[in-house]
Amino acid sequence: MVDYSDSLIKLLTYKVKSYPNFSENDLEKFCWMAVHEHKHGMLPSEYDVRDIDESLYLLLLKKFKLEG
Repeated sequence: MVDYSDSLIKLLTYKVKSYPNFSENDLEKFCWMAVHEHKHGMLPSEYDVRDIDESLYLLLLKKFKLEG
């Protein structure tokens, strides 16, 4: 498993919370968006099927669920 820096996780956590209409009810969607933006340099389009870093996505999602 890749070891991600704390600063990257903090940055992505901040990014998730900063998205317009952020909702804890759609946490999976917003975490996916942040990881997609991190990897590809842009937010996903409506039917974007490009891959993301799944390990990073799961780590980010876990961080939110532990905080909640």
